[in-house]
Amino acid sequence: MGKRVVASYCTSFLKSEMLHIYRQVCALRGVNTFVMTKAVQNTDRFPFRDIEVIPQPRVNLLRHGWLKFVKRRPPIVYRGEYQMLSSILEHRGADLMHIYFGHTGVHLLPFIEQWNKPCVVSFHGADVAIKQDIANYPQKLRRLFAAVPLVLARSQSLANRLVQFGCPREKLRINRTGVPLDEFPLVERQAPANGRWRIMQACRLIPKKGVATSLRAFAIFKKDYPNAEFYIAGKGPLQWELEMLAAGLGISKDVHFVGFLSQSKLLGLYLSSHLFVHPSEMPPDENQEGIPNSILEAMATGLPVLATRHGGIPEAVERGSGFLVAEEDHTGLARSMKEIAGVPGMLYEMGMRARGAVVSQFEQETQTRLLESYYEEAIVMRAAEERTNMEEASSLAPQLAERVAAE
Repeated sequence: MGKRVVASYCTSFLKSEMLHIYRQVCALRGVNTFVMTKAVQNTDRFPFRDIEVIPQPRVNLLRHGWLKFVKRRPPIVYRGEYQMLSSILEHRGADLMHIYFGHTGVHLLPFIEQWNKPCVVSFHGADVAIKQDIANYPQKLRRLFAAVPLVLARSQSLANRLVQFGCPREKLRINRTGVPLDEFPLVERQAPANGRWRIMQACRLIPKKGVATSLRAFAIFKKDYPNAEFYIAGKGPLQWELEMLAAGLGISKDVHFVGFLSQSKLLGLYLSSHLFVHPSEMPPDENQEGIPNSILEAMATGLPVLATRHGGIPEAVERGSGFLVAEEDHTGLARSMKEIAGVPGMLYEMGMRARGAVVSQFEQETQTRLLESYYEEAIVMRAAEERTNMEEASSLAPQLAERVAAE
């Protein structure tokens, strides 16, 4: 038997923050995969040779209006996407479709429920939240869970959250972010003799990432280590507000907003830094982190991580490889930073344990083979379900025939 064919579906391939998805798709070896997407983005950063761009169907306004407003059919039907998906998957001989993000799975529900092959849906964090822009999102998620054989989650905390949304535990599988360790060399760190501690955070500048907490903690740390510097890699809507906060704390000259960095420049920042901070916090819509990619990349280079007990972070950062504090606890975060700086040898020891944790739990090859085993499991489960349905139909056929004859 040849390799299975898997369609990797992502609405946009790919947004800048989706490096983990690119790595996952590119690492597949046990199956043949192609990408299905509505829009191709960032091709310089995410080159991929086999992409099927779903064409925009011609819109018959009369039919569109009838299906949308009279028949109340879902968008995938009245927009004409259904037949486009079906024809591409049939032409490519797909055995399974992996749909990235739960809200995309909800959009594709009518197709998933009718397609004669299985789908799996992976959840990454923001899709396990209360989505005000999607009507009846929790109810639609329950339909999605019923329609697919397996549901993938990036962390155990996300899996637990999916159970609260109604996902059966027996359908859940953990598929952690895989880190290509050969791209992240280990640095055996020593405390800087001149006290010029370099602290960093890499993330989008949005409330969930807790950058304001990082700035407040850094301001406290600087009182004892005045030569320290803080580098923030990333962009987002909060940048102006965060710059104003840094100015108000009197630390502007030592806080560097360096913007979104290429992977090579981000690696350089990891390698030249001493501490990595990432104090995530829960926003009002309960949009929690899985396990941030930047935390794992930092740990792979031997950076101790100072973060919060939030989402999946405690599944990666244990005492010995970093410190965890309560959400929004900037004093606790500063205290942890000072403890590492003040205890001889702690920086080195924590860095070694951080690298070891990534090697044992998040190595890319292992996580990719695990994902491929889930694909096979889902295909076998669907085949078994179809056999059962056929056997049940066959057993009912004589009874139906007798009933018809009697009538």
